[in-house]
Amino acid sequence: MGIRGLMSFVEDHGDEFFTDLKLRNTKIVIDGYALFHRLCFSSGLELQYGGDYDSFADVVEKFFESLFACNICPYIVLDGGCDISDKKLTTIKDRAREKIQMAHSLSVGGGGYVCPLLIREVFIQVLSKLRVCFVQCFSEADRDIMTLANHWNCPVLSSDSDFCIFDLKTGFCPFNTFHWRNRNTIKGTQDYYIPAKCFSLDAFCRRFSNISRDLLPLFAVLCGNDYVNLPIMETFFSRVRPPLGATSSKGRRHHRVLGLLNWLSQFSNAAEALENVLKYLPSKNRENVKELLCSSMEEYQQSQVKLQDFFQSGTYACPGALDLGLPEWVLAALAKGQLSPFISDALVLRRTFLHTQVEHMQRPSAHRISQPIRQVIYGLLLSACPCQEALPPQPLVFSEVERINKNIKTSVVAVEFPKDHFDVSNLTELSLASRQMLLTETLKVKRTVLDPIPALLKLPIAVSCYWLQHSEAKAKMHHLQALLLGMLLGPLQAMINSPDKEELQEGGAKKLYEELQRVKQQTRPGTRLDLDTAHIFCQWQSCLQMGLYLNQLLCCPFPEPDLTRLYSGSLVHSLCRQLLASASVESLLSMCSEAQHLYQQLFNATKSHAPAELFLPKGKSSSKKKKPKKQGTSQSKNRVGTTSDTRSWQEESNRFGILMVDNPEDHTDITKLE
Repeated sequence: MGIRGLMSFVEDHGDEFFTDLKLRNTKIVIDGYALFHRLCFSSGLELQYGGDYDSFADVVEKFFESLFACNICPYIVLDGGCDISDKKLTTIKDRAREKIQMAHSLSVGGGGYVCPLLIREVFIQVLSKLRVCFVQCFSEADRDIMTLANHWNCPVLSSDSDFCIFDLKTGFCPFNTFHWRNRNTIKGTQDYYIPAKCFSLDAFCRRFSNISRDLLPLFAVLCGNDYVNLPIMETFFSRVRPPLGATSSKGRRHHRVLGLLNWLSQFSNAAEALENVLKYLPSKNRENVKELLCSSMEEYQQSQVKLQDFFQSGTYACPGALDLGLPEWVLAALAKGQLSPFISDALVLRRTFLHTQVEHMQRPSAHRISQPIRQVIYGLLLSACPCQEALPPQPLVFSEVERINKNIKTSVVAVEFPKDHFDVSNLTELSLASRQMLLTETLKVKRTVLDPIPALLKLPIAVSCYWLQHSEAKAKMHHLQALLLGMLLGPLQAMINSPDKEELQEGGAKKLYEELQRVKQQTRPGTRLDLDTAHIFCQWQSCLQMGLYLNQLLCCPFPEPDLTRLYSGSLVHSLCRQLLASASVESLLSMCSEAQHLYQQLFNATKSHAPAELFLPKGKSSSKKKKPKKQGTSQSKNRVGTTSDTRSWQEESNRFGILMVDNPEDHTDITKLE
């Protein structure tokens, strides 16, 4: 949620409304959604190329290392699916449109803030790796966060202005006052603390004639939050003039905050103030407005959910979710973050939002490629049959909200039922072979092809086989090569860190890992984005996301891949540029025979499902003009998908470094300089 203009208003009065803290030796409840957005957007990470998930994971680890050093015990609470009442639907759609505009800006070299598609899943994997306690709520998490923090008498960390309204016993620390990168030591000791500022609700109320806390929820809904945005309320604001002196240098929004708080302070309770608000409205609107305002004010009251039960025993009761009659294993998996809110939205509302990526805006949404996978997911979910009495009447169809050009559109999607009857309630009881068969059939890949592939890469390679067969913007050889090379980061890191492979630590694995990191760094800010390449990799990420969700719904017949080292946008795009400039995959992999062998396995598996045109010579597959075929430019099907050039990778990539600022598609047929 969020109250328009409130956070910037209280920050402008920081000395008045905030107290200094030296946080250590405490529990803290953290708004997980706000945290991963904050870390993604405030750490200088790449946002144009689809996400550097390895860099993001490193930032998340450093954040929690800082907390652990101060003996701060974090509890992460994540939002779940959309509210069943859909009272926030208009706001969600407005934000989806804003994201499309920002994604477009990023795609043409401008600014903007759009989270990479898999950022939430990467965040959860890092939490699990670090053993940080977290829970995923069934829907909006704010009230549950407040209730848990008050139960433990500890502060809340978030960036949501609603926490200025919640009656928190120990207070609220906004992220921009939480200086986790600058931890200090207590004088005369070796104990660390994090300097922070805590919002004081008492000081806030004193500023406005000791306004009753009971009035603050009414202030929030009148000022406008994610649930209430009534044009009719402009009638009220046009008639209620702010008291003398209630002006602000920040313009109309702060002017409204000041005026409304001063006006409300004359009333002793919310009921009295609400009746006075309604007097300013036409009589025909009063009852409906009153009902909406009252229901929205309830969002600031204590929750019935006791998240402390989950952190103590691994389960908790959510009355709203229990009333739907969903399978117990589904509710448990949602709470543990083992199923995405995408699944609960599809299951309960039969509607999903497909998040915008930095893609080619003149092409159809990159999510179109993965719709057949979603259709199978929807078919499985229809068998769950949630209690219809608890939901509004719905047809047996699903709808998707997706990008159409630079706007959004809701489309009805047909359901694909599996050949064999599967019941979501009994999915956990199905044999591993049955679940693997359903997954591989959906991804159009032969299971035998995946046999030689390491366990953690089976799902990504299966997804890549699907992607090659269905790509709307046709993937070319250099796209596949770059993608597979990028997948080597995780295995290379495992080799380097393996205690029983010391020869690799100083040998080829380390050299190759460092070389890939060097290539990644060559994707400099301001480098022109190749929109076709970006769109192709957005399609791959969409396939991976939906393949991941289907795998989770089937109780992971394939191990969940390590997303933190699976895809790095800066690396993959930079590899594409250098491969187009005739750099050789073979010479790069000659540094490490183990990596070369693994790449060969990955390439052979994907090759078996790739369209024939992928193996055409470069000049035929990507040049606008037909040019004479040059010796050594065709792709060999038998040699790890490389060109026959054996010059050193460093020499090749440096020689063509000047091409980095241009559109690489224009240089497909440039030959080697002699």
